[in-house]
Order: sequence, then C-alpha cells, then structure tokens
Amino acid sequence: PFFTTAAMAAGDAVVLEIDGAIGAATADYVISGIEYAEEVDAELIIIEKDTPGGLMGPMEDIVKAILGSRVPVATYVTPAGARAASAGTYILMASHIAAMAPTTRLGAATPVSLTGDDATPDMKGEPDVKDDQEDGNDAAGEESESASEAPSGSDLERKVLNDALAEIRSLAKRYGRNAEWAEKAVSEAATLTAREALDLNVIEFVADSRGDLLNQIDGYEVEINRETVALATDGIVIDEFEPNWRIKILSAIASPEIVLLLGLVGVYGLMYEGLNPGAIVPGVVGAICLLLAAYGLQMLPVNFAGLGLIILGIALMIGEA
Repeated sequence: PFFTTAAMAAGDAVVLEIDGAIGAATADYVISGIEYAEEVDAELIIIEKDTPGGLMGPMEDIVKAILGSRVPVATYVTPAGARAASAGTYILMASHIAAMAPTTRLGAATPVSLTGDDATPDMKGEPDVKDDQEDGNDAAGEESESASEAPSGSDLERKVLNDALAEIRSLAKRYGRNAEWAEKAVSEAATLTAREALDLNVIEFVADSRGDLLNQIDGYEVEINRETVALATDGIVIDEFEPNWRIKILSAIASPEIVLLLGLVGVYGLMYEGLNPGAIVPGVVGAICLLLAAYGLQMLPVNFAGLGLIILGIALMIGEA
C-alpha cells in the first residue's frame, strides 16, 4: 500500500537500501519492499546496506520477512567502507545470499541496551571445560575456583545473550555458513573484513559493484520454500524501490538516537508539569514525545501511536474548554 515505484515485468530485481540505524520505519520499508517484489513476481531482491545496527524488534521483523520471502533475497554490504554491524549482521546471515564489497566489514553483534551499556554477562571469567579436561585437572579440586569465576551477569542478561546466540547460530546453519564464527560475533563482538568473511565461509560473494554481484550470482542456486531455484540475472532490469514520504518521516522519528532524546524530553516534560501545575506546554510536549518514543521503540504500532495523539488532542481541547 506504500509503493511508489512503477510496475515491473516479471523476472526483474527490486533494490532496497538500508542506510543508517535500523528502526521501526526501516522494518516497515523492507517488509513493504519484499511484499512488492512478491506481487510483481520479481526474480531477486537486493538489499544494499550500510548500518551500525539498531533496535532488536525491527531487526527481528526484517529477519522474519526475509525468511518467509517467496523471492530470493541478496543482502549486499556496500559501498566501500560500509559495515553490517550488530543488527546488520543478523540480517546478512538471514539472507539467501550474503555479499560484501571490498573494504567493508561485519560483526560486533553483541546485544547492548539503548543507552549503550552492555546487556550481556561478563563471560571472561567462565572456566574453559575443554582445556581443563585436556590438562587432566581434577574437577572436584577446581570446584571452588570455578564457582568464584562464574559469570556475574544477571539472569536477564544471560537470557538476552543466549537468545541472540541461538538466533544467529540457527541463521548461519540454515545456509551452511560458519556458525562458530557467527557465535563469536555475539559472544566476543568479533568482526571480519569482506575477504576474511569469504575465506571463513561467512558470506558467499565479494563483489566490486552491483553489476559484478549480478554477474557472479547468475545461475547460483538458492532454496525457496524447500525448492531449489537457479537465479537468472543476465540482463536483469533493476528497479530502485524508494520509500514514500510517510516512511521517510517515520524513519526520522524512529532513529534510535532520536527515540532516546524523545524519551528524555517526554519524561522531564511531565516531571516539570507535575512540579509546576498549569504550565501546560511542558506537559503537552512531554506527552507527545513519549508517544512518539513508544512508537520508535515498537511499544506502540504506528496506528496506536496516532490514536494516542488524537485522544491526547481531544483531552487537551476539553481541558481548555
């Protein structure tokens, strides 16, 4: 319903672009692009990406859309110097084809909180059972030392880490990629260059340009809905799927940095209104900012956020009367 490109003939390619942090609007854009590609029976979806990461909720929505797509998805980290860090690594691992341009990088997928604090337990003190067994150490004799060196993270932190490890491991195994390194990207924030990723079987292709990538994947076989499909990209027509004005506005609001600022303004605005009843402006601005922040964090769908703003406006008009 939000498509702005012209209709294509069957067999063409839809190109999506992720540039910047991943938020709710990014997920809306990618999901809309995948739906459009399915409607026109496209041959391929290419997601060109340069991202430092983003919110976990939108990332998981994108991953689900890629996994359920009836059109093969090739994620291409580009241009030179770009990255697929944090949430971008999961999206790359979820794609049917993972490709990178030279001098790009991926990894550092350890979950962190919105404020930048580490959301996972400290694993440095965890004893290496394999090494102990190889060295012939007595397990009973090491019991007290191992207990003192156990990870200090909370139960929630361990849940977050273990869930992230399971997700990226399953995505890597789905396409026969290096699951061991994928786990290190989460547990150790490991990173790789494009050439290193190719050598370690983390990605399938290193391409200098989009055209080079299309030439390399011509005839490449991928599995879609349990069926093996050979791609035909020779002479394929490229169509850039552009976000409409609605998605562009929501992208600005849903940026993680903007969401954090909106949340702070909202909280302090309501606090000021509570300490100074009748000021009105701080309370109104604070309530609006909190609703927008709730949308950006995917605590509220965009329709509910809009409904909340309407209700707030009606309440303010009644209060004014």
